[in-house]
Amino acid sequence: MHPILIRNNVKILGEGSQVILFAHGFGCAQNSWKFIIDAFLENYKVILFDYVGSGDSDLSLYDKHKYATLEGYACDVIDIIETLELSDVIFIGHSVSSMIGMIAALQIPEAFKKLIFIGPSPRYLNDRDYIGGFNAGDIETIFEHIAEDYIGWSKQLAPVVMDNPLKPELTDFLQECFEATDPSVALAFAMATFKADYRDKLKDLDVPSLTLQSSNDIMAPLSACEFIHKNTPKNFLVVMEATGHFPHISAPEETIREIKDFIEDISLKSANEQLYASRKFSSIN
Repeated sequence: MHPILIRNNVKILGEGSQVILFAHGFGCAQNSWKFIIDAFLENYKVILFDYVGSGDSDLSLYDKHKYATLEGYACDVIDIIETLELSDVIFIGHSVSSMIGMIAALQIPEAFKKLIFIGPSPRYLNDRDYIGGFNAGDIETIFEHIAEDYIGWSKQLAPVVMDNPLKPELTDFLQECFEATDPSVALAFAMATFKADYRDKLKDLDVPSLTLQSSNDIMAPLSACEFIHKNTPKNFLVVMEATGHFPHISAPEETIREIKDFIEDISLKSANEQLYASRKFSSIN
C-alpha cells in the first residue's frame, strides 16, 4: 500500500465509480461517518481517511509546524487525491473540514466536482458586523481548558455540541471520539481552527457547493453559514430540522437525504437545477 494511504489510514468502499471523499472534523476520525456511509455504498465509491494526528493515522508523522494551519490539513486531502489519481471528487467535510476542503479545491479545482460543507464557519471569532459565535476571551478560555484538562473539557463539550439530550448514546459516542485524540494534537488543531479566517477566500471558489446547517448549532451559528452562502459563488444553503453540530450522527436520515438531493439533482440539466434552487434554497449565481 502507498505510504500516503497508510499515513492517513485511507479506506476505499463502495460499488460505484463516482467518488465521495468524507473528511471528519475536530476531535473525531473517519468513524464519525459510520451513521451515513452505508447509504452511499451501492452507487458511489466512498473514501474515508484520518488526518495525521487523528484516529488510526500514523502519529509518528505528525508535524506540529505543518499542522499549525488548516493548509497543512488540506495537504493531507490533496495528497490522498493525487495518490489515488482521483477526479470529479465530491468532497463532504464536517465543521473545520469544510474550509479545509475549500482550501484544497482552490489549489486543485480541476479535481473537484462538488463540495458539501456540514456546519461550516469561515471564521469563528466575531469581527465587527460579522458574527462567528465567539469572542477572543471565549477562544482563549477554550485553549486553556484543552491544555489543562482536555478530557474534562471534552466531557463538558460533547453534550452541548451534540444537542440531543434524548439520545445520550450519541453523546457517549462523541465523547469516545474526543478521548481517542491526543490532547496535544487536539490543542494544535483547535488553535489552527479558531484562529483561522477564510472569509476573503470564499469569493475565489468556483466549484458548486452546499452549506448544510443545523437549525441550532452552538459552534457554527447560522450567521456564519449565511455569510458563506452570500459570499461564495455557486453556493446553496439548507437549514435542517436537525439540531447540534453533528447532524450526520444525530440526524443521519435527514443528512443523507439532503446530500443526495444536492449531488444527484444538481447534476441534471439546467432547468432542473433552477427548480432545485427555487425549491430548497437559493444560489448566488
